[in-house]
Amino acid sequence: MQKLLPPFLYILTLTAMILTCWWFELSHHLVFPFNLLGLPFALSGLVLSAQAKRLFIRLETNVMTFDKPDLLVTEGAFKHTRNPMYLGFVISLLGVCLLIGANELSWAFVVLFVVITDRWYICYEERVMQEKFGSQYAAYCRDVRRWI
Repeated sequence: MQKLLPPFLYILTLTAMILTCWWFELSHHLVFPFNLLGLPFALSGLVLSAQAKRLFIRLETNVMTFDKPDLLVTEGAFKHTRNPMYLGFVISLLGVCLLIGANELSWAFVVLFVVITDRWYICYEERVMQEKFGSQYAAYCRDVRRWI
């Protein structure tokens, strides 16, 4: 069975947010032009994720979630958060939530994405990183928070 990779979960969540808002004609708590406040969040979140991925590529280390890690990356955004790619996805989803009117169901999709990411992807990755890098990873975890 193939596992759902985080970018696909992001796209699935994003699509579900937009389609449910449109299909069910949900109320908009944030209307034009105030909803445009979400645009910088939507874009900056994607930039954060992309920069973190580019760093992995530049360092020639594994980017794939379910493959074994080969390097503990602690530079760039990884100095401030252990999961800048996931954090970027969340910031982007928050921005889209604002753009489409900030209705309750959109917020629920963002929360669902955070819970799935935290409990499924991050827990798995942290366990594998601890096994691979031991005390070096434990020290990194003491110094750098999981999210922000």
